[in-house]
Amino acid sequence: MLDCFSMQSSMARLYIAASRAWLDSTLRKVEQARLYLEAMTSPPSPARRLRRWLLSGALLLAAGIAALSLWNSPWAAAPKMLWALGRMPPATELPVPVDGVRPRQIADTFGAPRGSDRTHAGIDIFGKRGTPVRSVTAGVIADVSERGLGGRQVWVIGPGRERYYYAHLEDWAEGLARGQVVQAGQLLGHVGDSGNAKGTPPHLHWGIYGKDGARDPLPLLR
Repeated sequence: MLDCFSMQSSMARLYIAASRAWLDSTLRKVEQARLYLEAMTSPPSPARRLRRWLLSGALLLAAGIAALSLWNSPWAAAPKMLWALGRMPPATELPVPVDGVRPRQIADTFGAPRGSDRTHAGIDIFGKRGTPVRSVTAGVIADVSERGLGGRQVWVIGPGRERYYYAHLEDWAEGLARGQVVQAGQLLGHVGDSGNAKGTPPHLHWGIYGKDGARDPLPLLR
């Protein structure tokens, strides 16, 4: 009987001790929560405000440096050029895109019938096969491909976001690729007879397309 009573007393003491430990732990947690709430609701100290300002300034400075680095990187060359081209007016004077050819040597065939369902949306500039063809403006290469009537062709986005079309090329300048920034006078390719010009005298079909469609390039040549 005494052994049973002693065992029950020991269990009671253990239960009381465990309860006290749980209560102490709970009280500590409550106190921690109270202190945290006071810290959150009380006005920040001058030192804390200074740390916040310094951290915000450092983050803004880092973001500005990253943006500046990206803007000056090669990846941004084409977007920067397109932005500049969009602010320019369409060209009013242009050089002949084929080396050695003068404007007076070019016939104005713009708008001439081509078959029964279309008209000539550009001009033909004849020259010896392999004569250099150059970009008449600064711009961004929109396409370099071989397809359709134009055969081997290059599209360049120029001033005023007009599209310059160079077609029937023999080949392209080495390394020419879509998205590349080009300058006026830069080599695009060479005169040929690719596409539906196969078998005709080598020439460049050259067109300019604006917001209202194709326009006659010949009056622009100087």
